[in-house]
Amino acid sequence: MSTTAPWDDLVAAALLGTERRTPPITPRPGQDAPAALLDAAALSTVRRRAGLRPAASRPAPAPAPEDPRPSLPPAARSRLAMLLAGRSAPGSGRRSAPDLAELLPQWLAMANQYGYRAPDALLPALLDAARARTDLRPEALTLGGARVLWLARLNPEWRFALRGGGGGRAVDADADPSASPCPREATPDPAVPGGPPTPDHTTPGHTTPGAAAARDTPAAVPADIQRQWEEGLFAERVSLLAAVRHRDPELGLALLGGSWSTERAEDRLMFLDSLRDDLSPSDEPFLEQALADRSRNVRATAAELLSALPGSALASRMAERSRACVSLTAGVIAIEAPAECDGGMQRDGVVAKPPSGRGERAWWFGQLVEATPLERWSEWFGGRGAAEIVALPVADGWQADLQAAWCRAAVRQRSVEWSRALLGAPSAPPAAAPTTSPAPGAPGGAAPPTAASWRDPAKLLSALPSAERAEWVADFIAAHGLSDAFRLLGVCAVPWAEPLGRAVVDALDIARDAGSYPWSFSGVMGLAERCLDPDQADRLEVLTAISDEPADGSPGAGGYWSEAFQRLVGTLRLRAAMRRELEPPPGAARGVTRPPAARSL
Repeated sequence: MSTTAPWDDLVAAALLGTERRTPPITPRPGQDAPAALLDAAALSTVRRRAGLRPAASRPAPAPAPEDPRPSLPPAARSRLAMLLAGRSAPGSGRRSAPDLAELLPQWLAMANQYGYRAPDALLPALLDAARARTDLRPEALTLGGARVLWLARLNPEWRFALRGGGGGRAVDADADPSASPCPREATPDPAVPGGPPTPDHTTPGHTTPGAAAARDTPAAVPADIQRQWEEGLFAERVSLLAAVRHRDPELGLALLGGSWSTERAEDRLMFLDSLRDDLSPSDEPFLEQALADRSRNVRATAAELLSALPGSALASRMAERSRACVSLTAGVIAIEAPAECDGGMQRDGVVAKPPSGRGERAWWFGQLVEATPLERWSEWFGGRGAAEIVALPVADGWQADLQAAWCRAAVRQRSVEWSRALLGAPSAPPAAAPTTSPAPGAPGGAAPPTAASWRDPAKLLSALPSAERAEWVADFIAAHGLSDAFRLLGVCAVPWAEPLGRAVVDALDIARDAGSYPWSFSGVMGLAERCLDPDQADRLEVLTAISDEPADGSPGAGGYWSEAFQRLVGTLRLRAAMRRELEPPPGAARGVTRPPAARSL
């Protein structure tokens, strides 16, 4: 029998079949063609393998860095494995099984507040979960620490972790900003542990600032930070800039200014937007220069940031323009909107072309007012406070436009006084029409916005202290029910304060007694599972019973409500168990203490 047939001929005969193609071999006596083909393939395989020269061994990757943080308690470690696997809690039935996917973000946040580290064996599952859900990345990467970054360098599917993927904390803002997670020259080939670096092309279009920009960078920027800034991927540079800005705002601004003229417009916009968190008056000169940027979006963002600095020159210019448009006569506010949008206004961020359905003059006027420091209105209106000013009548149908701009200004400037005044009483109708009707031929050029469009309680609430926020929403629910409260609940601190939790449960109980279907309130019920205080579980047990259905109620609603409340109670008890499992055991290492927000579960 011939056993020296070419390998490709053997493969071709196997693919086509021995009946259609005669194998290039001679069978032994009594042996059929298929068996002979398989024998020849086996011998050829051994011969081909024996003829290979052994490759040089590749260097092993460097050892993973040490993580000095304490380990999770055993019960919490088991719980994390269960959450990552997405399995239901033991003993929980279908009707009351909590949604573990919704509890994982809370668990991760709680574990990080205690300062724990993730078990090494669960790091791959943690990275897989963070890869699938961007909302998990910041807390997952924090729990994984330096070891999760070490592991991510070995698998291209986890490379998001090296870039702070979707907000991940790959660079600790409180750590040395020079410790970049993975500068471009240090990125190993994930397929070859310890192998030579390979370029990464997953962020197309990134332009390295280059040597010219480096020469323009102030000497105050350390060389290692400057190198990482020039060589990093775009997301790495955003993360590095945020970390440097958090530690030293002026150094971060110097880093950005050195390469500003060489950056792409979309990158300049993202870098500029990252200045919001640590915005300070020292940023004003840089932002003033950005007002002359060739990109309209960059100019608009720079103007917005400057207007958030009440002492900026731009805020003063906008105030002068607003003052020329507004007057107070006999206790009535009169508006004379600008007749044109000149070059100075456009340079300061006023967009000339209004959206569809809005008049030009009303559009320009609103942009002027929202960029005006709110304290100026008290100066112009005889020392009145925010509540008195908001209550003043406005002539000629301009009330909605004026108060809509005040709302945007209050949110942008984080003014508690103005937010409180514009919110008004929680018992007020949530979508009342403006108190002043537009006069025929009003200079706004279009009907004013509806109350729902200018009075956004969710945004205004975000400026209030958490306790006052919860109290306002609780009173709102008591007056109007849950139909308009979903967005308001989303801005309240977790766990909900007792008055707010009680108001939500009472409103759900009222809806059940009315015979409404529970899936009409599924969004609120889901929030309640994640946000109610777990200590309320026993008090809510009575709601799990099937109640009598009213004559005019929806058929079968009682059983569905019982199931929904069973799930709510079961989730609260599971959250309470998770909280207990994360408690440091007696005699735990020093530094593992109960965090201030330990009741977030």
